[in-house]
Amino acid sequence: MYCCKVTTLKSPPYLPHSKQRRMSVSFSHFSIPFSESSIASSISLSTGAANNFQLLRGSCLVLHGGASDLCQRFRGLKLRILKRLNCRQHVPANDLKRIRNQDKDQPENPSRNDEQISEAALTIPSSNGSTEEQTRTTSQPKKSTLPPLVQTNSSNLNVDDNHERPSLCIAVIGATGELAKNKIFPALFALYYSGFLTENVGIFGYSRKDLTDEDLRSLIASTLTCRIDHQQNCGDKMDAFLSRTYYLNGGYDNKEGMSKLNSRMEQIEAGYPANRIFYLSVPHEALPDVASSLADNAQTKKGWNRIIIEKPFGFDAVSSQLFTKSLLSKFEEKQIYRIDHLLGRNLIENLTVLRFSNLVFEPLWSRTYIRNVQVILSEDLSMPLGRYFDGYGVIRDIVHSHILQTIALLAMEPPISLDGEDIRNEKVKVLRSIRDLEPSDVILGQYKATSGDKVDVSLSSRTPTFFAAALYIDNARWDGVPFMIKAGVGLIKHRVEIRIQFNSVPGNLYRERIGHNTDLATNELILRDEPDEAILVKINNKIPGLGLNLDASELNLLYKDKYNVEVPDSYEHLLLDVIDGDNHLFLRSDELAAAWNILTPVLQWIDQNNIAPELYELGGRGPVGSYYLWAKHGVWWADD
Repeated sequence: MYCCKVTTLKSPPYLPHSKQRRMSVSFSHFSIPFSESSIASSISLSTGAANNFQLLRGSCLVLHGGASDLCQRFRGLKLRILKRLNCRQHVPANDLKRIRNQDKDQPENPSRNDEQISEAALTIPSSNGSTEEQTRTTSQPKKSTLPPLVQTNSSNLNVDDNHERPSLCIAVIGATGELAKNKIFPALFALYYSGFLTENVGIFGYSRKDLTDEDLRSLIASTLTCRIDHQQNCGDKMDAFLSRTYYLNGGYDNKEGMSKLNSRMEQIEAGYPANRIFYLSVPHEALPDVASSLADNAQTKKGWNRIIIEKPFGFDAVSSQLFTKSLLSKFEEKQIYRIDHLLGRNLIENLTVLRFSNLVFEPLWSRTYIRNVQVILSEDLSMPLGRYFDGYGVIRDIVHSHILQTIALLAMEPPISLDGEDIRNEKVKVLRSIRDLEPSDVILGQYKATSGDKVDVSLSSRTPTFFAAALYIDNARWDGVPFMIKAGVGLIKHRVEIRIQFNSVPGNLYRERIGHNTDLATNELILRDEPDEAILVKINNKIPGLGLNLDASELNLLYKDKYNVEVPDSYEHLLLDVIDGDNHLFLRSDELAAAWNILTPVLQWIDQNNIAPELYELGGRGPVGSYYLWAKHGVWWADD
């Protein structure tokens, strides 16, 4: 009989990920019998805990160790087995990526549990009974005849203990704010309900208000909803999530408050290793002190720590550089996740998939075939402005992160892998290649509102609510191709899309049938996120019937017709990326600096010359000057 034995004191604090769920019970040992007729059998140690191992005839795997280091050894265990057996085994790319991300966050000197015993030993008996290493083993268990194949020692199971002890703690700093109540907590519950968070996760709310655990639970309960497409056990899941939610009044001294938070988290963690995520949902002016106090007083030494920072990421290049320097003096770059919820949309994630996995598009992705690119984000009257918008405007709020990051993902060279750092390396090259913006290629606008309009009318006279510009990327792939960007609020409708217009067909045989307006016959790829997510390809087609009449038609993939699923909120997507250690949609410090280098001269030009934005009607199409800007660069304006 072939067997696998695992001996441990407690179950390790596994981190959940997007494809698998972890076993949440502790055990003394288990054995897996195999048929003697099998030459090579594949076993799975636990759900999501390890990949399948290939064991040859007569082999027996024995593992001893404490809970604090078992998870780390499991990640490399399979490779060591394969190396000793001189076998080849396929490892899924997603698993390798997750292992790398977890390894990067391991502290250099991880703390050890007091109950830890000796290091694991791998024993592979040979045919003559000798072993490669001497190790203490337990007696051979009897063969089980009951499914499943895994047989546990029921006397050592302690499910309740493992349920109470979290392997991941998430703290929301600024827990009583609107963003936390309406977006962050609902996103965390959606991940919990869908199985992307372990059931023993610890959720902590931190603010200056005098509340209790029950007060916080009551505050956020009304904002939690279950998935439309699967609402089984919704009430039970919600009660379980709320029971794992705790509150701490941090007071007005952040250092003392963070020390209290750390003590509360350690109390819930009960001294066992656990990872921590801190979501800083606080005003920008409070970020430096909160981040510094957190770094000194609330980080765990028994796992990795990650912090999430909301936009805006500074006021200009100088302020952003100072804040970045302050952050990097307390945290490593790999710990910092600068979040922009607009980058969590499916459209953004699909950019690289569409380009790099479809041969029909990749050869066309250059100045040879593409005439211009338009990135459009317009928000209607239903989109409320953040309270900080008057001081920052549309340039700092939307253009700096969302628009420039979209262009970087769209225009970057193929990365060497899908690893987050490889993608970020290519993005920053694009940002550094963008030509300095000329004032004549920039249009500023501000909506005209009255007291009767349900919008913020307290904007200063020079706060732009609309921004349009023509960008050029000075590299071999995109030389001479205008990237037209348009971002505004208070416009006629909510619209988020990317339009890629191709060059005209040289020597087109049907030019007489097309007529004088060749722009209407230009092939176009449209990636639309709002109002209805879709991928559209505009082509020229013959109208059925006698005669030869051409028409510009659209081949469309409408997501709501093709995929009968509820699209997760962008905060769910990005929070799951943080948990998994996938940072490709988050700005790195050098990306942040490169983006500010593009926009800071424009902001200085506005301030130094007291440039007043062009007024436009609330609920209209934006400033008239933007139409002239499109015409100046030979770009056909897409109808709203």
